[in-house]
Amino acid sequence: MIIVRNAQRQELERVNEMRRMVNDVHVSGRPDVFRENFCDELRQHIYDKYDACDSDVLVAVADEVVCGFAIVEYIERPQSAYINSRRFYHVKEFGVDEKYRRKGVATALISFMKDDARKMGFHKMELDMWEFNDGALAFYENVGFKTYRRYMEMEC
Repeated sequence: MIIVRNAQRQELERVNEMRRMVNDVHVSGRPDVFRENFCDELRQHIYDKYDACDSDVLVAVADEVVCGFAIVEYIERPQSAYINSRRFYHVKEFGVDEKYRRKGVATALISFMKDDARKMGFHKMELDMWEFNDGALAFYENVGFKTYRRYMEMEC
C-alpha cells in the first residue's frame, strides 16, 4: 500500500536523497545546463519550500519507506497587458526512488496532488520537464498532462 501525505521535517533528508537521483538524471541528460554536485544550496531548498506558505513537500510512503516526493507551489499570477490572471497548482519537483519505480508510486502522487489541488480551489495543475526525459514524458501524458507551451533552442 502506498500512502501519500505532507512530509515531516525529519523526512526531508530522505527527500534530498531522491532529489539527488533526479538531479543526476538531469546532469546526464543535459550536462551543459545542470551542475554535477548536489550542493548545500540545493539541499537547503527543500527546507525553504517546506517552511514557505505558498508551497508544500509531499511524500509517498510504501513499506514504511519514503519512496517518492513532490514539491508543489500554489501560484497566483495577476492579469497583465498580455495574459489573464491565473491560479494554478505547480509541480516544481517530482521524483520516485529508482527501486520503487513502476510500482504505482508516481501515479499515487499525481492522484493525491490532483485531489489536493481541487480541494484548494485550483482548476489546473502544471509542471515542466526536459525533452530528453522520455520516460517522464510518457508517464505525464499517460496520467493526463498535455503540452500547452514549448521552449526551443538552437546553437549559434
